[in-house]
Amino acid sequence: MANVSNEHIEEHSIHGYFSRREFLAASLVTAGGAVLSACVPDQRLRPRAGTSPLALDTHWPIKHVIYIMLENRSFDSIFGTMKGVNGATRGNRLGKEVPLIHCPQWLPGDLPHDHVSALAQYNDGKLDGFAIGSFGRFYGYSQLHESDVPNYFRWAREYVICDNFFASAMGPSYPNHLFYIAGTSGGAFDNPENISTRQAAGVDPDGESLRIKSWGCDAYGDGVFALTYDDKGNLTKHSTCFTFKTVGEQLTDEGIDWAYYAAEPTEPGYIWSAYTSIEQVFHSDLYARHIRDVDRLIDDIKGPGLPAVTWVTPRFQLSDHPPWNSRFAHNWVTEIVNAVMTSRMWSNTAIFLTWDEWGGFYDHVRPPKIDEIGLGFRVPMLVISPFARRGYVDDAIGEFSTPLKFIADNWGLPYLTSRVRKTHDFSHVFDFKQKPRPPEPLETVRASGDPWVYPDRFPGWQGPKPLEGGGL
Repeated sequence: MANVSNEHIEEHSIHGYFSRREFLAASLVTAGGAVLSACVPDQRLRPRAGTSPLALDTHWPIKHVIYIMLENRSFDSIFGTMKGVNGATRGNRLGKEVPLIHCPQWLPGDLPHDHVSALAQYNDGKLDGFAIGSFGRFYGYSQLHESDVPNYFRWAREYVICDNFFASAMGPSYPNHLFYIAGTSGGAFDNPENISTRQAAGVDPDGESLRIKSWGCDAYGDGVFALTYDDKGNLTKHSTCFTFKTVGEQLTDEGIDWAYYAAEPTEPGYIWSAYTSIEQVFHSDLYARHIRDVDRLIDDIKGPGLPAVTWVTPRFQLSDHPPWNSRFAHNWVTEIVNAVMTSRMWSNTAIFLTWDEWGGFYDHVRPPKIDEIGLGFRVPMLVISPFARRGYVDDAIGEFSTPLKFIADNWGLPYLTSRVRKTHDFSHVFDFKQKPRPPEPLETVRASGDPWVYPDRFPGWQGPKPLEGGGL
């Protein structure tokens, strides 16, 4: 079923989960047995403030980190067909082995991927319950092919692919986007409840009233809350406004500039603008200084450049979130990577490209259980850099806190949370002694349709009537 044996995971598992001790031990070593924590400097750097990232002291020759988070794809749903990685082209459906069918560019609807659905799909470690919901019955066991997203495969072969990388939370986007900026979700493990939209000033190009949907401090609805586990493991209701510290704030404390690119409030995808959920950022000038319209990202790369650390989340239509066309997300990311490669930043940049959770798609690797929140199902992670080891397949256990540890070690920040402290820092996937590799910009692929218009029909669709407007 799998291209590469998964024994290195299964031999340490108990009912499909790692114990906390086993996870911590496993996360300290690569397949070759190298101790990852040995890469951490004994004395923390104290970077000096400067207007340019080049003026800042760094542990490695990386002056820019770009951390991109797409949406809703498991590792097997994108890289299951790739040779040389721990992928699968067949899955377990209620105890029966079935082929993973080719996933069409567009889907007729979304797949179940909330916390309850995750537990049903996990099914006590059997990983056989992905055929649930109106559309999961037909597409939960599907995957893209290399011809759909060729540049992902090209980057995997030319740079680094991680085939043992997991979502931080066993649940949907909200908690995972919090881990993405802070190494914690404040105990959240599911999307907020009772969320509604509110009308904004103005109309869209079609004359429709603009609406705002948020999961943050500006969330609107009757009795909005997020379920969380408190420090004692008790289930509680919490507002969608949290006060835990984030890596962006750490950077600010050290005089290091950063940015978070996201959809605007009236655009689909604004729900993933994670800093709306951080009270002391959202209600201060930090928000205006550091949160930027994602539509200006490529112009900023080509023009003034990016700050030392940049987080990037897309507009919904370019996010890879079902039912939208995966090729549009692929092409958008290609344009970002090409822009970086043809800029002055390329020679000192590390790009971390991942997906925020599995989206209801099958994956054959049981996630380690390290606490009440996670880990979640396996997701892709690519590391693209002129210093990345060529064709390196990384099987060290990682999650969304792992790039944060790279940031901490590179700029001399304290480890913000236990998740950040206990993971590796990705230093083993780089060769900083080598000369920076030259850029290799790639072509985009042909995609069916218009990224801003959901189709009424698409060849090969199965199941119920498609969702009107793709569910937006």
